[in-house]
Amino acid sequence: MREEELILYKKFENGKVLSDMVWLMDSYRSGDNRMRPVFFECMHELLEMAATHGFSGNLWHCYLTNLLVNNENSYSVACEIRGEVEGSVNQLALHDIAIFKEFFDFDFTEMTEVFKAPEFGMVLDYESTADSSRIYSTKIRDRICYLAEQFAATENALEMKAVLTGFYREYGVGRFGLHKAFRVVHTDDGARIDPIRNISHVQLDDLIGYELPKKKLTDNTDAFVAGRKANNCLLFGDAGTGKSTSIKAIANEYYDKGLRIIEIYKHQLEDLNDVIAQIKNRNYKFIIYMDDLSFEEFETEYKYLKAVIEGGLEKKPNNVLIYATSNRRHLIRENYEDKEGRREDMHASDTVQEKLSLVYRFGVTIFFCGPDKKQYEEIVKGLAAKYGVAMEEEKLLAEANKWELSHGGLSGRTAQQFIDYLRGMEEK
Repeated sequence: MREEELILYKKFENGKVLSDMVWLMDSYRSGDNRMRPVFFECMHELLEMAATHGFSGNLWHCYLTNLLVNNENSYSVACEIRGEVEGSVNQLALHDIAIFKEFFDFDFTEMTEVFKAPEFGMVLDYESTADSSRIYSTKIRDRICYLAEQFAATENALEMKAVLTGFYREYGVGRFGLHKAFRVVHTDDGARIDPIRNISHVQLDDLIGYELPKKKLTDNTDAFVAGRKANNCLLFGDAGTGKSTSIKAIANEYYDKGLRIIEIYKHQLEDLNDVIAQIKNRNYKFIIYMDDLSFEEFETEYKYLKAVIEGGLEKKPNNVLIYATSNRRHLIRENYEDKEGRREDMHASDTVQEKLSLVYRFGVTIFFCGPDKKQYEEIVKGLAAKYGVAMEEEKLLAEANKWELSHGGLSGRTAQQFIDYLRGMEEK
């Protein structure tokens, strides 16, 4: 086998199984006593992958497919979202895919006989007990398993390359292609962007009411993913009104259009430039999301954020926007002394402008107001209908109104918590 001849598709994460299996394919007839334990170790690793990834069917094919869809190289990155590209890189990619086609087509019959391992047949036709994947969403997991079947059915490397390129065009490649949301982890080597593997499957329609705020948010996001001019966006207002839910919803609804969400916290602002450097040349649109953003008077990180958003020498990339949620309209704590000039400050108006300058960098500001009693009841009724809560309406609203008195007041969050309570009692 020709693993050492790969040109573009190299440096695989979890690539040891490939190296070991290629060694076995080349040398299993040699009688080397070291080989049989290695073969069983490879079986173990493939089964562990099935458990963590939720794969089924031919696990060897699933493993190879997983390598291909995660390997970020000059060809796969060029194809993400855009599809087929021109140039010499196509022939180099075809060369590598021809090698992978050999891996896919390898007949293990003789090897399993030599190693006296008929159990390997179950690895090639595995029935998974996992309903979900710890690595991928169910949709992506199923798509990778189907892609493995497509690869196995192709007649030649050219056909296999076309199928793989179609996947890159539809989903992209690597962590940014296969996941919709991410978090930032600070390391000694800089910022690392890790996938969030379990994001709430909410949609904007799940947020009852708030039609105008939702429209302003989707209008701005539509423009962004379409490559038109769009603004940084601040969602502010009362607690529990759906600001964070709206961000989760656009992560779900715009994933297929190439939008990705990266969550970053206030204490991680020093990593922001590093994060932007890692994503600015990718063919996705990225929203850097800051939840519950606000600063006390003694916190000066907002000055750093101002420069990153707008004001530094380096222009913010066109594929990056910043969305933030906050309970504060102006983000930074203000005092009456700021307004009335009673501080020991010779230029009190400058102090006010300094504090307001951050929020001015958000071109779109969207207000989420707490609901009145009628709106609260409409939210309760809508959620009850959505989740199939069986309770007469008059009693439902009476209980909902009693609930809000001792659970945070009128808000969408309070309504959701009330419905969750009823569902829990029904299940009990």
